[in-house]
Amino acid sequence: MKLTNGERLITLMLCELYDKLDVVGEVDPDFLRTAIYTENEWSLAWKYPGIPFESGEEPPELREVLDILEMWSFIEASYTELSEEDKSSLLAETQPFTAAPRFPGFDGNNEAEYISISSILIDQLDRFQDFSGRDLNAHMPTLDMYRRMLAKFREAREGNWDPLGVDELESILAERVHPENRAD
Repeated sequence: MKLTNGERLITLMLCELYDKLDVVGEVDPDFLRTAIYTENEWSLAWKYPGIPFESGEEPPELREVLDILEMWSFIEASYTELSEEDKSSLLAETQPFTAAPRFPGFDGNNEAEYISISSILIDQLDRFQDFSGRDLNAHMPTLDMYRRMLAKFREAREGNWDPLGVDELESILAERVHPENRAD
């Protein structure tokens, strides 16, 4: 969904009226403001599926963010299922990373659209709640790394909904290191 400039202005003015008059309704003015200010108007149809919005284009980054969040959610959940021995083994094999795998977010300088979409999904649309309350700014470029990881993740997950094992996690997490920087 794309709003015109006039529709954005009217919506924002109505949000102010909602606040000024303490209107309590089904429409969340804070969400509307966030969707408009962050240019994530696609999220309106997700938040209010009962409203027959015209189907509009979703940003191409949305599908990629969803895939990345799903991958990290699965990685983190699978890691917690491992035995202590398997966790130690995995961390030993994924040097220089020595802590439990955790979604670091996106680069605030160069991947701001990805942070914005993630924030809407997590904080406004209540998806991927495991990441709620986290700083989504990784302070470093992440997309190339995530794309390498996603390729391995898709291979490991093809037709499989079981938690990832140590070997699968190791294969996916190894992609955090750029191929030119790997010791073979």
